[in-house]
Formats: sequence, C-alpha cells, structure tokens
Amino acid sequence: MTNFWLEPWDKRGPALERRANTPEMQAFLGGVESEESIMSRHKRILDGVRDGTTGFYLIMVDDCEDPVGSVGYWEKEWLGQTVFEMGWKVLPGFQGRGLAVGATIAAIGLAAAEGRRRFAHAYPKVDNAASNAICRKAGFELLGECDFEYPKGHPIRCNDWRFDLKEVGGPP
Repeated sequence: MTNFWLEPWDKRGPALERRANTPEMQAFLGGVESEESIMSRHKRILDGVRDGTTGFYLIMVDDCEDPVGSVGYWEKEWLGQTVFEMGWKVLPGFQGRGLAVGATIAAIGLAAAEGRRRFAHAYPKVDNAASNAICRKAGFELLGECDFEYPKGHPIRCNDWRFDLKEVGGPP
C-alpha cells in the first residue's frame, strides 16, 4: 500500500472535486456535476465540520502536493436512528494502491473516537464492484440491498454495509 495521511477538508477540496468530476469517476454517483453543485457540497462539508456533524478529509501521498482523494462521514437518519454515512474517492492515477481501504479504515477510527454514533454505514450501488470491495476489505458487514436516493430525486439500488464503531472504541 502507498504511504498516505489524512488532512482536514479545506479550500483544496473543490479542486479535487473538479479533477474527479469525470464520467468515469461519477458513473455511480449520478454523473458529472455542475460547478454550482461542487461548491454547494464544499459549503455543506465545511458547515458540517464546523457544527460537528461531519468529519471530512483529504487523502495525501508522498511526492504529490495536491490531494489524491477524499474520505469522510456525516450524520444521516437511517431506519429510525442517527448513524454516520461514509464515502470516499481516489483519483484514477492513484487507484489500486490500497488508499481507499486505508483511508476508510483511518476515517472509521476518527468517527469512533468522536464517540457520538454507534454505527457507520456505506451505501454503494449494488453494481459498484470497487466500492463494495472497499467495504468488505475495511471490515463492514453487509446487511443486504436497499433502495436509496442519490443524488436526491434519483432512486438507486444499493448495498447497505454497516460498521459497528464500538469494535474500535466507539459508543456502546
């Protein structure tokens, strides 16, 4: 695995999002986004970090001054309880090096350390083999398929993967 570290989401986020805003990278996320959508999400992430409902990070590697990906978690109401939803992305030139799995495991540890939520979930589309493999390798438990909306107003079929944060020091 390539050496990596996480840095808090900051003004570099939108530039990363623009580099990832390709048909290939957005195939499972509703397609290429507008600049307005990228900036709106950036604002939501910063607002969530400020109010403590979001943890979002840039993935950094040696010999590259720009972020090569991102990983994060945010609060979501799911089946009657508040959980963390998780998501990640790694730019194509850096995929296949274990970065997404390593960064997801690191973010799980950060979410657990907050002690606010018992479970973290990820909802990759059922046909997104790469993200489903990341969930499996990071230690999530597959609960089954579910209907989901992403982006808002677009129904999709996803797998519901759950990680029990108490396994890594989260709340009971």
